[in-house]
Formats: sequence, structure tokens, C-alpha cells
Amino acid sequence: MIRDISPQQNNDSIKHILKEIPSLLEKTFPVPQRFRSKLPHDIADLSRLLTNQRGQRSLSYLTRPNYLSAYLHYFLPWNICRLCLLLPDFNLRLDAGGVITDLGSGPLTFACALWISRPDLRNVPIEINCIDRSASALEAGKKFFKALCGENLKWKINLIKKEIDFRKSNSVSISGNNKTGKKPSLVCAVNIFNEIYEKIPRSNIDALRLTAANAAVLLSNAVSDDPDAAIFIVEPGVPQSGKFISILRDELIKSGREPVSPCTHTASCPCLSHEKWCHFAYNAENAPKELLRLSAAAKLPKARLVLSYLLTGPKGACHLQSEQRLHMKAKKGDFHTLRVISDAFPLGADYGRYGCCEKGLVLLKGRKNIIEKTVSGSLVDVNINLKERDEKSGAYIGEIK
Repeated sequence: MIRDISPQQNNDSIKHILKEIPSLLEKTFPVPQRFRSKLPHDIADLSRLLTNQRGQRSLSYLTRPNYLSAYLHYFLPWNICRLCLLLPDFNLRLDAGGVITDLGSGPLTFACALWISRPDLRNVPIEINCIDRSASALEAGKKFFKALCGENLKWKINLIKKEIDFRKSNSVSISGNNKTGKKPSLVCAVNIFNEIYEKIPRSNIDALRLTAANAAVLLSNAVSDDPDAAIFIVEPGVPQSGKFISILRDELIKSGREPVSPCTHTASCPCLSHEKWCHFAYNAENAPKELLRLSAAAKLPKARLVLSYLLTGPKGACHLQSEQRLHMKAKKGDFHTLRVISDAFPLGADYGRYGCCEKGLVLLKGRKNIIEKTVSGSLVDVNINLKERDEKSGAYIGEIK
């Protein structure tokens, strides 16, 4: 079941480990004193290279020691914090002997976040194929992962240096090289697609669809046909990311992989027709204090953690999830369950947030205190007026009291 997600709801064990990450990174990858004052500058420089100067970025940027250090001390812990907002509440079935394939692993971000946020899996012997084009990032990640988990680790980590081209549906296999030959029960792709779709103009929907269609084929072929197998995708919570994930979602449905979360339905994503994007924002105030200070020093202060994501299962998964059974009440009139997918904003005398359900995009209205408590990512049961639409967005209107 996906609950209302916020940093405050991480349990004490997860919070404690997250707070220790900056000091553990410093012990594992100490920055020499003569370079310490330059670290915030390197972080800011790398941030520009990953965003508005991405056209100047080479494929081997993480082979540069200063950029790798900036990535490890800044981007790695922030990405772990983001994933730890989602992973505790996913109904992932990873049994003994199970295999995970993590595409674009970088410094093993997903593996670290999974170990931190899922103590129930720490003693389950699973195998993770960590695939990335940067051997230095993989090796650094494995070093940090061992420091994080200790010596009595039940998980086996396979480092695989490989380039994955999602622009071609017949690209090299992405199933990894685990000795058992088993297909993975979970395939992850975290912050890997943005290097492709960010180079495509926002107006070029055909190019986005072609890339998404090829990616859907590769991902679907890589994952096991087991009923509990899943595909997990996370991207930055910006408009182009949300649009790409919405398109990829529709393509995965065609491949027989239906959404489990955040979607509550299998209809076409309404964000595509309403020029909105599905994303979730969470307060960053509970992030490690050292990380917040480093962000401020780099002049990249963070008040929120924003992401777009998709978890899919096999055909029929969307209708079988416990979150649906628990939240779908006996319907009277136009009563529906929707997922809140936006920040709160003023709406005349009221406040609003956008939500998504099987009927389409919904403008959720209510008093400020109620809307603010209905956090991003919440599932809400609401009566929707299907005879009225918001003039600005074209969304249906629902009220929460």
C-alpha cells in the first residue's frame, strides 16, 4: 500500500541512517583539506553541467576526480533521500535468490537506498546487477555500499560496465550476467532517461514516443514474467521528465506492464492532454543537516525534494493492489479515488491541488489547512462533479472537506 509519503513518516531507523550518510561518505571518500574549500564550487559546476549546460557534458564526466567527488558527497546522498521516500511503502516481492537489475546504477544509489529503507530485506539473499558506463562510479559505489552495510551482507553485488542505448529497441541485453541465468524480478532505471529525452525538443512528441516505445520493449523483455515482477522508474520532477514518464507508462501498458503506483487506473495519462506533469514534492527539512549546509555552501539550497516516478507490474496489477482495495469505497454517484500530483496553490478563497483518477485530471478544492494536509502523493476519496470543469485547466472539480 502506498501511504501518504513525507520525510516525517520515515521510521526512526531510516532517519538515523540517513543522518549518518554525510559523515560515512567523508570517512569513505575523505576530501583532502587543500581541496575541501573547492568542493562547493565543484558541486555547483557539476550541477550546471547536469542541467542548463548538459550539452557540454561528456559521457565520461564521472571519470574526472573532482566531479566524482562532488557527485558522491552531494548528488548521491540527495538521490538516496529521494528514493527513501518511496521504497518503504512499495509492495516489492523479493524472495531468497531473487535478482534485481539496476540500470544506470552510478555509485549504487538504488542499492544503498533499498538497504536503508527496507530492513525487512537486509537478510534476504538477493543479487543485484548494477549496470553503468562508468567503472569508476560503480567501484566507488561498491566501496560506499560495503561501508554502509558492514561485513555480514547477504546481498551479492555484480558490477557491470555496459552502455545501454534506449533509443534502439534491439539494443544489447540489459538483463545482466547473474550466474543463475534468472531474469530479474525487479528492473530499476533511476535518473537514466533524462540524458536522452532532455536532448529532444518538448514539442517533438513523436521523438519522445519513439524513445519511450523502445525503452518499454527493452524493460519488458528484461524483467521476469513472474506475477510479482516489477519495473521501477524515477526521474527528476521537471516537466519534460513527467511528460516522458507519462508516455513511457502508456507504452509499458501496451507491453503488458500495468501501473501499480502512483496511478490508480490504466486509462491514458490525463497529464498529456492537459499540459500538466505528474510529479511529487516533499519537504527537505528532515534531510541530514550536513547535507543541507553543503547545499547552501554550493548556493544550491534545497527546500523540497521533487521527483517523478512509475512502478509497474504485470497485466491486471493495477486492479489487484491492496491500496486500491483499501481506498475504493462503495461508490455513490461520482465518488472516486485520486492521487494528488501537485503542490498546493491559492484558488480564490480556497486552496487547490491537482489529482489524477480514472476519469482524468481533477482539481481538488478545499480550505487551506485541509489542502495543505493532503500531501503530495496522497490517495484521496472524493466526490467529483463530472458536469463541471475548471475553466483554466479543463480538469474536473472535486471538493474535500
